[in-house]
Amino acid sequence: MAQVLRTISPADGSVYVERRLASEAEIAKTLETGRKAQAEWKRVPVASRARLCARAVDAFVSKTQEIAEEITWQMGRPVAQSPREVRGFEERARYMIEIAGESLADIVPGPKHGFSRFIRREPLGVVLTIAPWNYPYLTAVNSVIPAIMAGNVVILRHSSQTPLCAERLAEAFDAAGMPAGVFQYLHCGHRETEKMIASPGIDHVAFTGSVAAGRTIQQAAARRFIGVGLELGGKDPAYVRPDADLGHAIENLVDGAFFNSGQCCCGIERIYVHESVYEAFVAGCVELTLTYRLGNPLDPEVTLGPMVKTSAADFVRGQIEEALAAGARALIDPKAFPADRPGTPYLAPQILIDVDHSMRVMTEESFGPVVGIIKVRDDDEAIRLMNDSDFGLTAAIWTSDTEAAVAIGQRVETGTWFMNRCDYLDPALAWTGVKDSGRGCTLSRVGYETLTRPKSFHLRTSL
Repeated sequence: MAQVLRTISPADGSVYVERRLASEAEIAKTLETGRKAQAEWKRVPVASRARLCARAVDAFVSKTQEIAEEITWQMGRPVAQSPREVRGFEERARYMIEIAGESLADIVPGPKHGFSRFIRREPLGVVLTIAPWNYPYLTAVNSVIPAIMAGNVVILRHSSQTPLCAERLAEAFDAAGMPAGVFQYLHCGHRETEKMIASPGIDHVAFTGSVAAGRTIQQAAARRFIGVGLELGGKDPAYVRPDADLGHAIENLVDGAFFNSGQCCCGIERIYVHESVYEAFVAGCVELTLTYRLGNPLDPEVTLGPMVKTSAADFVRGQIEEALAAGARALIDPKAFPADRPGTPYLAPQILIDVDHSMRVMTEESFGPVVGIIKVRDDDEAIRLMNDSDFGLTAAIWTSDTEAAVAIGQRVETGTWFMNRCDYLDPALAWTGVKDSGRGCTLSRVGYETLTRPKSFHLRTSL
């Protein structure tokens, strides 16, 4: 009997999607179709690829409202906020399409008498993109569009929590007239995914997810000489200096910690504040947090939806309870959020003080609506604490001194360093991490390098 994927909506606990999982024969056929399609697709000029991809983006954006509602039902983000993901998808997709020509152009080292020399970027082949549920389109677009623009074909294996996202992308590519096999998707389990990675049918893997899953993917590819791009966990820190615009810092950081119920790859999970502005900063964060409204994400007035699963909410509850038992103080009374209910995915936001790095809530990825705040004496203490982590995806500083921000940023171990903002990916910049936050790079011109291989042409033109 065929296995069935069931997506349980965190909004009301109902079964929102049911899909039959792909059989081994169907997976093998998908890989074969991709291989044959890539042989033709790599010969298509970049300008023609761009026109098809741009039409696919047009088709996708035309369904913004339907897509936004599906996001909300599948993973719980408030429906008033879900359209922002479609806009973010469009921004990244159009940028990567726009820069493809120059990014994939031949690299010419300079003239040499009697020779013609250049480096050409060639596609890798079949790219397997494994995308998560928290930002189902924003994470997928980072590899899907540039991989196709580079002459690869893509097989998308989306999270079982957000299977409709893969189907929506397929609809958009079909509407654009994309040749069959250039973009495909599979609904399949973890074991089948590992077998695909270990098979000769896949040439590159682009994965976004947990550290544990990243290790499994790395092991599956270990015996094969293929590239693996891994965007993994984070415990992203922020530092508020005494010269910061405090109102701006409070607004940004509360949003950075609690948007999407804290389920953001680069969300703020720990904050270090200079002692001279600590009290005012904490008071402002509490005041702003109490304006949030937790509830059914289908209600357009709700600003904080449920977490994706009850187990995820219980994990965060456990971190908070342990911290409180170890001496931390909670500044938000859950009773201020009537929708907060133990045993459900509905969890009130929480701000903790009197925390330290002996507590899991300050060192272990929470991926939920909780943030700890620590008072620091100076820049050096803030840097030491920011670097005291197994992760390094993003980090941020709030200050009016750009030179100081750059100097401090050079000492912080992170893939992206923000000043006076957080929780945003600029498609013109390389998206990458250090330490357990992963390896590889997506977006920007650099992102095209990971989805292609260099091939050198060394031609003697005169004897």
